[in-house]
Amino acid sequence: MKTELGDVSIELWPDVAPKTVENFIGLAMGTKEFTDPKGGQKVKRPFYDGLTFHRVIDDFMIQGGDPLGTGAGGPGYAFEDECYEPGPELKGDITDEDQALLVFQNILMPYFQRSTDPDAELKKIVDDCQQQQSGRPIMIHTVEWYKEKTGIDKAVLAQGPLKAKVAYGTICMANAGPNTNGSQFFIVTKKAGCDWLDGKHTVFGQVIRGMDVVHKIEKKGNGVRMESVRVVEK
Repeated sequence: MKTELGDVSIELWPDVAPKTVENFIGLAMGTKEFTDPKGGQKVKRPFYDGLTFHRVIDDFMIQGGDPLGTGAGGPGYAFEDECYEPGPELKGDITDEDQALLVFQNILMPYFQRSTDPDAELKKIVDDCQQQQSGRPIMIHTVEWYKEKTGIDKAVLAQGPLKAKVAYGTICMANAGPNTNGSQFFIVTKKAGCDWLDGKHTVFGQVIRGMDVVHKIEKKGNGVRMESVRVVEK
């Protein structure tokens, strides 16, 4: 990563976050199609060249990868997190709110996204969840009931062990909530790491040279430009 303040070398971790690394490489090298937010056309070009670190917080992180430079831009698509190893498949009773959230994300959300006339009983359950700010209304039925009701028969996997911590010098995906990754990323500058973000942001690499440059960007603040981002095989 060549910036106007110097170069930063990052080791990517495809064994930890394969989809995230593939996405980052495709955008950086110009092989992955994205939607130009300024014109709306589908294009392929080195995505990160010329973009800035638009959100810089001292003793926390530097964030870049927004083509608009406002924090609201992206490549025109979103993909899922890769924070945890997959656990066992959920079956039968939904026993806690974490399991309810997984059912919502993997069964109910896709159902409502594709349905033009959603089932009234399912709609009431989701409305109750929103009113109560809780997943407990989902827990009144089994996983199998939701699959039969929605016609979505994909396996819902429990959460396994954390893959990687949001530690000092790591590069992580920025997001607007679960499974909303696109192009924005941040590099952690807090020496103690950011354990409150563990499991909320996909970690996909580590700075191996150039943390001094990262700290220069941190001290200068918003607006430092990335001249180019390229991937070199070891």
